[in-house]
Amino acid sequence: MKIIEFISKLIVPLMFIITIITGLTKKVNIYESFTEGIKESLQTAFNIFPNIAAIMIAIGLFRASGLTDFLTGLLTPFLTSLNIPSEIIPLAVLKPMSGSGSLAILNDILKTAGADSRAGIIASVIAGSTETTFYTVAVYFGAVGIKDTRHTVACALIADLTCMITGIIVSNLLIF
Repeated sequence: MKIIEFISKLIVPLMFIITIITGLTKKVNIYESFTEGIKESLQTAFNIFPNIAAIMIAIGLFRASGLTDFLTGLLTPFLTSLNIPSEIIPLAVLKPMSGSGSLAILNDILKTAGADSRAGIIASVIAGSTETTFYTVAVYFGAVGIKDTRHTVACALIADLTCMITGIIVSNLLIF
């Protein structure tokens, strides 16, 4: 464990030194390249800001409208009949939309059911194996200026669903 701690303390300074040495050997103006990179990243942040703002507002409206609770209520009878803990359903509904919202739900599950409970383990696996799809699509497609995502969102949501189902099955097989 000490060696991992030692390596983790050295990794950032080593990367910094390696970057400078590589720049010097290739005769690159390091400071100019650094400032140019900052300029490009600020431009990228400026370009994707409207997309991020729009998705955050849409997520806020979705949550405030009660649609999350409605979908959870709609899915609960069916999913509990499949022996899926009812506590994880709000997490599964919200995770593709909101990372912070899903982390709050995960935190609540871990506090109420416990980290070693069936619901806690399955919720942790779902939280770790799925993506905040809508946010990610907004950021990446917005960064490169693509407006038509075509089948990306549908495929990403299918991947999220697959991860959720697989997480539930694997958690049940390996742990319970």
